[in-house]
Amino acid sequence: MFKRFFKLLFKGILWFFTLSLLWVLLYKFVPVKYTPLMAIRYFENTENTFETKHDWVSISEISPYLQLAVICSEDQNFMNHSGFDYKAIEKAYKDNKRGSRVKGASTISQQTAKNVFLWPERSWLRKGFEVYFTFLIETLWSKERILEVYLNSIEMGNGIYGAEAAANYWFNTSAKNLSQSQAAAIAAILPNPRKYNASPASSYIESRKSWIVRQMQNYGTFTLQETTSK
Repeated sequence: MFKRFFKLLFKGILWFFTLSLLWVLLYKFVPVKYTPLMAIRYFENTENTFETKHDWVSISEISPYLQLAVICSEDQNFMNHSGFDYKAIEKAYKDNKRGSRVKGASTISQQTAKNVFLWPERSWLRKGFEVYFTFLIETLWSKERILEVYLNSIEMGNGIYGAEAAANYWFNTSAKNLSQSQAAAIAAILPNPRKYNASPASSYIESRKSWIVRQMQNYGTFTLQETTSK
C-alpha cells in the first residue's frame, strides 16, 4: 500500500515538474493573454458591468519611461539580482521583528511569477511555488522577457491589466507614448492599483510620483541590451 502511494506521489511530482517547465518555456515565446489573477478578480466582482481590459504589446511598444518607472518604484536591483533581493528580504525581516511598517521585498521577477502562474493568497504554500517559478523564469527567460511579461500582466487599475490598457484607461494614450510623468503616475499606484487612481491623482500618489521621477533621474541610463545575450 505504502509502496503504491509513494509511487503515485513520485509520478505526481514528476508530472508537476515536467508540466511547469513546459508552461514556463511556452511563455518564453507566447504572449500571456490571461492569468489566474484575472480570472479570480472576475469571479470576485459581482457587478455585471465588470470588464477585464488587457491588450498584449511587445516591450518595444512600451515607453522606456514606464519600464524605468516600475524598476525605480518596485525593484531597483532588478538588473543585477537573480530573482531575489536578499538585502531587501533581510531588511523586511528585521523591520517585521521590530514591529515597523514592512515594505514589500518581492522583486519584479517574483511578482511576475506570482501574477502569471499563481494566485494572490498569502500563504507559505503559495510562497514556496513563487520561489520555484521565480527560479524557473530567471533561468529560462531573459530580463527583457521578464519585464515584458510583468508590464503586460500586472494589475494597473480595477479590471485594468498591462501597460497598454492602463495607458489607454488613465491617459487616453498608448503605452508607447506615455510621458515620464504619466509613467511615474502609473507606477505610483502599483502597491494598490484598485484603491488609487493614476489620474486624477491624490496628494499621496502625487507625492509618490514625484519620488519616482527623482529616482528615475538618479538611476541614469537605462538599457536592457546587456540581457539580450542570455
